[in-house]
Amino acid sequence: MKIFKKIVLLLLVVFIIAQFFGPDKNEGDFTSVEAFYADTNPPEDVKIILENACNDCHSDSTKYPWYSNITPVNYWLADHIEHGVKHFNVSKWNDYSDKKKDHKLDELIEMVEEKEMPLESYTWAHSEAKLSQDQIDAVINWAKTVRLKYTFLEEAQ
Repeated sequence: MKIFKKIVLLLLVVFIIAQFFGPDKNEGDFTSVEAFYADTNPPEDVKIILENACNDCHSDSTKYPWYSNITPVNYWLADHIEHGVKHFNVSKWNDYSDKKKDHKLDELIEMVEEKEMPLESYTWAHSEAKLSQDQIDAVINWAKTVRLKYTFLEEAQ
């Protein structure tokens, strides 16, 4: 039993020390998404959906919950965010070509339609990000409409 107590004490010390370390946070400027909104012009209901279900992982600015300060949760969140912005970053919207914008919106439609986004692990803690079928339809219809713009621009070039 003595060895068990020593192991538990050691794990507790490691856990406490680990709290002083953590990954860099994705705390950019919230205005970084304004270009995306200006270019894609989402209706207010879709904009709210994007803010609640997408921007934390797909922009340069994340609103962190209280538990994001706990190691190892902070590393798990950082990994999700890193993957999210790698695949689609609305803060970099102006850096994308029209062809890439069209492709990103096509991927958005597919992921939302297949209910792969937002991630289930994200909606566990963010119930406001869980999308109803009406919200899914609104996002898909908006994205399809916006894609027409980029398809036209691509054909015009």
